[in-house]
Amino acid sequence: MNESPARILAVDDEQTITDFVGYALEKEGFQVDIASNGEDALRLATENDYDLFVLDIMLPGMDGYELCRRLRSKTNAPVLFLSARDTELDKIVGLEIGGDDYLAKPFGLRELIARVRALLRRSSGQMQPQGNTITASGITLNEDAHTATGEKGQIDLTPREFELLAALMKQAGNVVSREDLLHEAWGWEYLTETKTVDTHIKRLRDKINAAGYDSGIVETVRGYGYRFRK
Repeated sequence: MNESPARILAVDDEQTITDFVGYALEKEGFQVDIASNGEDALRLATENDYDLFVLDIMLPGMDGYELCRRLRSKTNAPVLFLSARDTELDKIVGLEIGGDDYLAKPFGLRELIARVRALLRRSSGQMQPQGNTITASGITLNEDAHTATGEKGQIDLTPREFELLAALMKQAGNVVSREDLLHEAWGWEYLTETKTVDTHIKRLRDKINAAGYDSGIVETVRGYGYRFRK
């Protein structure tokens, strides 16, 4: 039996953008729904299960950042931001509120498809060969299934939180700098502002704690970075 196609919600108030994005993604075999504002997007996200969200930042009323915050309370599906604003600060804000990637307008068809496929692969655990697991501090990370589990059950993570945890666990017992974490978890080595890592570490610790584990297994090494306890 064939797997059902990934379902994507594209949100932009410019019809030319949603027409382009919708056509491009449907041509690649994805199922695409469209919304022109944040309120409609939230309603659709409540009524349906989406595998990925493509969000414009400059939406009428509720902007894309606020929409992302509200979506994060409902789902861990990856979020790809679209924006005509292409400053480092815009990228940092998007990352800190739970976004997974950022694509500046105007963008090309092939780049859009590549970003979407990469995010879907990460969220479905298709990035690594079979049997790729890491265990430390009672947590087992499975990069095939894209899960983090232990005796108390699974830790519910967004794709980017999972990548961050993986980067730390692969170096368990060693200190990993913020710059290296940015590169490993986001692939955005050109970002100079590393405080976004601190925001995501806090979010990761909260998720670990909520699942019943000791959040102290992610240790802060002041002035350098973080270490996952062996």
